[in-house]
Amino acid sequence: MTSEREALREVAREFTRREVTPYLQDWEDAGEVPRELHRAAAKHGLLGISFPVEVGGEGGDLLDSIAVMEAMFAEGASSGLMAALFTSGIALPHLAASGNADLVDRFVRPALAGELIGSLAITEPGGGSDVAGLRTAARRDGDHFVVNGTKTFITSGVRADFVTTAVRTGAPGHAGISLVVVEKDTPGFTVDRSLSKTGWHCCDTAELGYADVRVPTANLVGAENTGFAQIAEQFVVERIALAVHGYGIATRSLALTATYCRERETFGRPLIANQVVRQRLVEMRRQVEVARSYVHEVARRHVAGEDVVAEACLAKQTAVECASYVCDQAVQLHGGTGYLHGTEVERHYRDARILPIGGGATEVLTDLAARLLGYSR
Repeated sequence: MTSEREALREVAREFTRREVTPYLQDWEDAGEVPRELHRAAAKHGLLGISFPVEVGGEGGDLLDSIAVMEAMFAEGASSGLMAALFTSGIALPHLAASGNADLVDRFVRPALAGELIGSLAITEPGGGSDVAGLRTAARRDGDHFVVNGTKTFITSGVRADFVTTAVRTGAPGHAGISLVVVEKDTPGFTVDRSLSKTGWHCCDTAELGYADVRVPTANLVGAENTGFAQIAEQFVVERIALAVHGYGIATRSLALTATYCRERETFGRPLIANQVVRQRLVEMRRQVEVARSYVHEVARRHVAGEDVVAEACLAKQTAVECASYVCDQAVQLHGGTGYLHGTEVERHYRDARILPIGGGATEVLTDLAARLLGYSR
């Protein structure tokens, strides 16, 4: 850990203590994170930590982003809070990498400054993780695309000022997909539903409608029909980020539970005096340490330029299964207190359930890893 990265972690910790944890339950109940928090995070240099300086970012890398996430989770940030606040991490990379100065100036810089909120719309009703099978169509009409279709499970889709949208501009399959930026007030573009969820309560999630939405061809991201490759290129970082969510909330839940077990007395002695409780805490710790170490190694290799598509799938599975186990045990060891709405371990327990689904379901990623590792026919 470099001194610069440790200083960054302290900024993230202090930001979370002051700006997040005192208000998090209110945001959970309200169903969204206030826009002011995006501006505050940008002022602290957190919002664009891993984006190049040339596009308005801080010039860091994935390891810096991981340091920020770990520090925020350690202070009580939730997975839902992080998904809502850092949606730019999935909405902007394709635009930033496109080299299109106009898109950078109109969308990337303002979003990294906290002035705009972007989201990424890929998933469709009935489509799930089948990106190559998406049906939302974009037909060229002069200097516009005319977009028709529906997207669902879109993170920050209710609040978004613009949506980086995957559309079909060509033939069926992965080769016919493009990315276009659809702005909020474009006629025919609608937020059809705000979706209620088991967890991630403070992270708004939307179903979006596109009915003859005219999008300027200037809003095309990269070359036409290269959208699938652009999406696939960014999936590694998204999956590593979700892995950090996994062991991040698990680490926090373990810390809360260890403290509770020391303080809580049952039958005249501390809960931690029971051998079965101590063994449970050790198993929770083992899974956290394994997940963190493996994710760090895969992230390091990615930053070094190695191909880690398969390893990112394995890292995500390892970390989110750790979260599922550790957060479940945290609720169990807290007893009835852990089951109460508003208890932090209860929040992490609910949030953990989306992690094996989001960013590619575990079953889909396992099959992808099997192909990449040479285990399929």
